[in-house]
Amino acid sequence: MLRIKEKKQHKQKKISQKFSRLVLKIIGWKIQGEPPPTPRYVMIGYPHTSNWDVPIGLLIFTALGVRLHWVGKDSLFKSPLGWALKKLGGIPVDRNRSQNFVAQVVDKFKELDELVLTLSPEGTRSKSEYWRSGFYHIAIGAQAPIALAFLDYKKKVGGFGPFIRPGGDIKKDLAQIKAFYQGISGKIARNSGAIRLRSHRQT
Repeated sequence: MLRIKEKKQHKQKKISQKFSRLVLKIIGWKIQGEPPPTPRYVMIGYPHTSNWDVPIGLLIFTALGVRLHWVGKDSLFKSPLGWALKKLGGIPVDRNRSQNFVAQVVDKFKELDELVLTLSPEGTRSKSEYWRSGFYHIAIGAQAPIALAFLDYKKKVGGFGPFIRPGGDIKKDLAQIKAFYQGISGKIARNSGAIRLRSHRQT
């Protein structure tokens, strides 16, 4: 029974990949890069400037065979649609316990053998002055690499850049991240936030 279920899931995944690649071809987008060679990692997306980032991003990463997960307020998952949100990759967290946000997400990594967590360090589609550093502390706590994902609307290319294994020197690692994202254009360029941190403790 388990093997039948696995075969069905594999077939559905292949169909989704082919469909996503077809749609991307129709709308003129290309895919670049490959996911990290590990089933558990933190994926950051930059720049995040438009609602269009979501459908285009889903098409690209589905085409690459990546099942994304995201975090949301636990109250959302208590609604009648809670089961659907989890099915779509949602992970509930208690945002009222802001000081424990990183720890809650790290615990999820410890519970699961496979987890691709996507986060936007800007925290908003509007222009932000600073990045939130939660993605970095989650990666450190989970001992997971950070995959640099992108959508370049000027070139109509999206996918993965390099991935880094954070070593605890956040300034050094952020410089590497910043170097990669130079020249990548969001849909609304003026909303692209600066790649810098207010504080190393900020989440």
